[in-house]
Amino acid sequence: QVTIAESGGGLVQPGGSLKLSCVASGRIWRIYSWIWYRQAPGKERDLIANVTSSGSSIYADSVKGRFTASVDNDEHTVYLQMNDLKPEDTAVYFCHADPVSLLYYQALYDYWGEGIKVTVSS
Repeated sequence: QVTIAESGGGLVQPGGSLKLSCVASGRIWRIYSWIWYRQAPGKERDLIANVTSSGSSIYADSVKGRFTASVDNDEHTVYLQMNDLKPEDTAVYFCHADPVSLLYYQALYDYWGEGIKVTVSS
């Protein structure tokens, strides 16, 4: 079984920064890709960033140039550095490890973090 723990959310003023982290633990062989989503109140969950184990990343236009996703493969961890935060960035942020290969299993799996709240307000 794999669990993912998110941290780093909270309240920040417009223009401020936060760094989110997701740490996966369990019988993990390799996490090939991490995806960050966010869900604002009353809205659908949106993909905002994708980073592979090699470090390649893509971003939604809404966060491009302000957010940076990075990985630590040895620690099964993904980060989301968020700079120049705006009120419209207020949402619950989710990390998604997909795909994941486990020790002793050939199949690939995916796992979600529980979500962490980010509020941008003065």
